[in-house]
Formats: sequence, structure tokens, C-alpha cells
Amino acid sequence: MKVIDIAKDFCRFTTGSKKRDDNTSGEEFREKHLMPLVAKRTPFTVILDGTIGYGSSFLDEAFGGLVRECNISTDEALSLITLETKNKALKQEIINYIKEALD
Repeated sequence: MKVIDIAKDFCRFTTGSKKRDDNTSGEEFREKHLMPLVAKRTPFTVILDGTIGYGSSFLDEAFGGLVRECNISTDEALSLITLETKNKALKQEIINYIKEALD
């Protein structure tokens, strides 16, 4: 299974939603790391610990954006992604963004 450690493979200081914010945005993370795996329907794990924190716009764009931009159902997205973190609230927040992506 592919493992993406956000702090090591992307950055420790994530920013906003869109690329115009800079290259540490949720859109950049989704396009660079998540979309290629989703396109191949490859299951993967995302390690969330190790960053300075996450803004809601980053999380919604990165994870909710998979459903909105990749022609993938909520159920399929949740079946492909394993979220690894010590922060249960963060994990649930991301799951909620995925579930609410098409609302």
C-alpha cells in the first residue's frame, strides 16, 4: 500500500485551498499526491501527524476535492483512503469533508 506522509512528502506548514495561495495548498497536495492514486484506484494511507496544523480550507480542498474533482463516489474515496493520526477529531473532520463534498 502506498503511504503519503504529509509532513515528509509534502510540507510541515500547509496553507489554504488553492494553488494561488502557494505550492503548499490543498489543491496542490490533492493533484500531486492523491489524484494519481485515485485515478488508478490504488488504496493508500495518509499520515497526518508531524505538521504544524491544518486549516479547514486545506483539508476540504485536498480530501473533499477528491470527490468533487475525480469523479469518485464518497464510498469509493473512503474505501481507498486510510487516515493515520493520533488526533481522532482531525480524522473525523476529514471524513466529514469527504462525505459532504457533494452537498
